[in-house]
Amino acid sequence: AEIGYGGSGRNVGLVNAGMWVMPDELPGVLGDLYGSRLLELLGNAPRLVFDLVGKHAIDCEINPAGTLHCAVGQSGFDELKQRAEQWARRGAPVRLLDAAETAAKVGTEAYAGSLLDMRAGTIQPLAYARGLARAAIAAGAHVFTGSPVTGAERTGKRWTVNTPRGSVTADWVVVATNAYTVAPWNEVRAELVHLPYFNFATVPLSAEMQAKILPERQGAWDTKEVLSSFRFDKRGRLVFGSVGALRGTGAVIHKEWARRALKKLFPAIGDVAFEAEWYGKIGMTADNLPRFHRLGENVIGFSGYNGRGIAPGTVFGRTLAQLVSGEIAEMDLPLPVTDPEAQSFRSMREGYYELGAQIAHFAGARL
Repeated sequence: AEIGYGGSGRNVGLVNAGMWVMPDELPGVLGDLYGSRLLELLGNAPRLVFDLVGKHAIDCEINPAGTLHCAVGQSGFDELKQRAEQWARRGAPVRLLDAAETAAKVGTEAYAGSLLDMRAGTIQPLAYARGLARAAIAAGAHVFTGSPVTGAERTGKRWTVNTPRGSVTADWVVVATNAYTVAPWNEVRAELVHLPYFNFATVPLSAEMQAKILPERQGAWDTKEVLSSFRFDKRGRLVFGSVGALRGTGAVIHKEWARRALKKLFPAIGDVAFEAEWYGKIGMTADNLPRFHRLGENVIGFSGYNGRGIAPGTVFGRTLAQLVSGEIAEMDLPLPVTDPEAQSFRSMREGYYELGAQIAHFAGARL
């Protein structure tokens, strides 16, 4: 695989703060110590992304204009109201917008309101991943692509990692492949249920349409269970995505739904054409929280980003570097050290996600 082949390059491009779990719920799940640590770390995570982009002059369409979590109906608005109150209590620069304010910022009257988070922003994720790789190489790192790990063995105090093209010997091994993990650490994959997600990029929209849709260039997504997301890129293309895989019957159903959904959200857009499409998989854990695992002596890794990978993945990468270098100890980590636990009925649930998305989009395409 190449740099950014997996979720790092295929994701939506929203640089969000926090996780899906409500801030007040984290201490109850992780305990007060880890709950408060994770909240602080992930609440400030977008800032590290923006700082790294500036420090290394990474050309990745960075835009720290915030993001909009858009409420579908009263239940969606009530959920966002809770989230806004909990983050505001912690001093986060978030603001709950009513329907009229949301319509002005999004360009549609489809939403009951939204949560504006000024910590966040948007990015071209593949360019960001490759920019980080270039920065690492410039700092002396060696990066080998197209070299899948086929096995690993420990000799004395060192690890030898084997690939079809050679081997690498190291004191530490960091497993950072998340939803795309294969042997020799299959237990990471077994802990994750794959949620497919696709994106379509329209042809560049007219200047008039670009002024109406997301005029301040925030990224956006909604509160539906089968959610939708959208943002602009620097060419003026609207990148629009949702749950589903662009293969088999899904390729037709999801594309037809996307055309109709865009026209329903933004009637003036008309029958817009798509010039690019892609999809990937999100690694979902049972409780929607990430994991830190020790997979062997000096074999470590974070996984389970649950669709929030850009900012958390960046700060977790820094955390792993600090641990390997001895700057921090395991007791200082933002998550407890755990062993992977396989999820029951994983394959069945993955099939359910895709089938459910197809049913929702098939129905939605005909409304």
